Amino acid sequence: MSIAPVSNVGGISTDTSRLKSADNLKKAGQQFEAVFTGMMLKSMRQAKLADPLFDSKALDTFTEMQDARVAQAMSETMPLGIGKAMTDFLAKSQSDLNDSTADPPK
Repeated sequence: MSIAPVSNVGGISTDTSRLKSADNLKKAGQQFEAVFTGMMLKSMRQAKLADPLFDSKALDTFTEMQDARVAQAMSETMPLGIGKAMTDFLAKSQSDLNDSTADPPK
C-alpha cells in the first residue's frame, strides 16, 4: 500500500497544471472579476446613503444574494476589465498561452 503525496499546503493546492489551459485561465479571470464586482457592490451597500423603509435580516440576505447574481452577470456581459488584465498578466509568464490569449491585430 502506497501513500499518495501531499499536493497541498495548508489547504491550498500547489498543482498549477490547470493554469496551462487558456480556457481555465479565462474562467479564473471571469470569476475574479465577479468577486471584485461583488465586493464593490457590498461596499456600496454599506455606505447606506439613505435609511431603508423596511429593514430586516431576510431583506439583507436577499440583497446579498441579488448582489452576488448581479456581480456574476456583470462579469459575464459587461466586465470592468480587471479580470482580463489579470488573465493577460498571468498569460505573459506562460509562453504556450501567449498566442491563444492575445488579441488579434486590428
